[in-house]
Amino acid sequence: MEFKSIDELSLRHKRVFIRVDFNVPTDEKGQVTDDTRIRASLPTIEFALNQGAKIVLASHLGRPSGKVEPKYSLAPVAQKLSELIKKEVKLAPD
Repeated sequence: MEFKSIDELSLRHKRVFIRVDFNVPTDEKGQVTDDTRIRASLPTIEFALNQGAKIVLASHLGRPSGKVEPKYSLAPVAQKLSELIKKEVKLAPD
């Protein structure tokens, strides 16, 4: 089975689901201390945005053992991504 690369697809006016690895280190205040994994996803995210797609990103942070723990919130990651792409990043509620 062959899969097309994202640059072979027409993304205009489409919703694109992208699984990303944003499991990044944070400090005691929850701030991202190393954004390498976020930056690694930028070419794909920016390509889809530039093609006119609406993007849904999926990731996780830490290992919360099946329960909601504020220290594992992706809010700081969304803020960092927003700074990097210079666009608002909306975070879905838990």
